[in-house]
Amino acid sequence: MKLFYGNITENTVQINEDDQQHIAKVLRMREGEEISVTNGEGALAHGKLYFEGKKALIEVTEVQLETPDFPHHLHIAIAPTKNIDRTEFFVEKATEMGVTEISFLLTEKTERKNLNIDKIRKQVIAASKQSLRFYFPQVNDLIKISDFLQKVNAEKTYVAHCHSELERQDITRLQIQKDICFLIGPEGDFSLKEIQMLKEKQIKAVSLGPQRLRTETAGVFVAAWGYEKMF
Repeated sequence: MKLFYGNITENTVQINEDDQQHIAKVLRMREGEEISVTNGEGALAHGKLYFEGKKALIEVTEVQLETPDFPHHLHIAIAPTKNIDRTEFFVEKATEMGVTEISFLLTEKTERKNLNIDKIRKQVIAASKQSLRFYFPQVNDLIKISDFLQKVNAEKTYVAHCHSELERQDITRLQIQKDICFLIGPEGDFSLKEIQMLKEKQIKAVSLGPQRLRTETAGVFVAAWGYEKMF
């Protein structure tokens, strides 16, 4: 399946302008080729490619307004890394493995204080198309951890940290829930003050194993854990 992004209604399917450029100038596709278009919200259209001038269009043969999605809502809230490439690596892999929502946390030790969130959302779209996802993950901008905790359900939220002297549950023994959220700390981990705040919110801690993982590796680990549990 050659999957592209666009707008879909019962009557019309319009390929996104960036994808039109990609079809014509990068992929150099030809009229008559079979293509598919998703709106990232579960709709999917199939048809044949044709051109009107510089516009790439689809002659629709089938439209599905709803397609199956992953059975669980997995939300990963993670502190962005100083090296943005590492954060982008996490975003790509988490998208491929079915993460539903990504939030970025501003903690005491978060070194990166701003993000190009539009660029990250474009990377999510690209990774979704590559992995044939018809529901794109929601990406939320930077938020202070204290503000983030005001919005979460503590019964469905877990934190992964490296403070081995504190009680933690092995993530491999954890059962996935319909809605579940994990917090991943920055380089240098959450501060003890933040760990205490999390405990006061009755958010349970998990261990990702005996090794100390980089921030983005921990995020990918949790995404992979969720992916394995969904099937």
